[in-house]
Amino acid sequence: MARKPAKMYRYIKSMATTRREYMGGVPAPRITQFDIGNKKADFPIQLSLITEEACQIRHNALEAARISANRVMEKQAGSSNYRLRIKVYPHNVIRENKQATGAGADRVSQGMRASYGKAVGTVARVKPGQVIMTIDTTKQFFVHAKNALRRAGMKISSPFKIGIERGAELIQ
Repeated sequence: MARKPAKMYRYIKSMATTRREYMGGVPAPRITQFDIGNKKADFPIQLSLITEEACQIRHNALEAARISANRVMEKQAGSSNYRLRIKVYPHNVIRENKQATGAGADRVSQGMRASYGKAVGTVARVKPGQVIMTIDTTKQFFVHAKNALRRAGMKISSPFKIGIERGAELIQ
């Protein structure tokens, strides 16, 4: 069965379901690494990707954002000149009441009977103004880091802005 579009899970509608020990078959989050690049160096500039409204971001959207930002920084700056961190974790489990389609589906489907749904993935719930990911870098690669965060922001389902957390005086 195909993945549903992000607009179905974007808005926070119900209570959070996070207790996996009571659920069966919750898929593991797709996101693999939360900290990439040069983890030992201390960089003077820090840029952040910030959400502008409350929403839920699927685990595969977070992974897609991480991959696109990392690819830009890897090509433009090299792996020793930046540090990328994901600041949110997809704790919340999302469910779907799968419906059969096609000929004879009305005899197979149960409709809304026992419609609580099966776990299909996880999402990170974010608030307005919450930081999703940060890139630490030097003045030389500031423009590339900003472009990397812009590309990563295209993968999430919320409007976003890019903020300079540290080192704004170095850029002028």
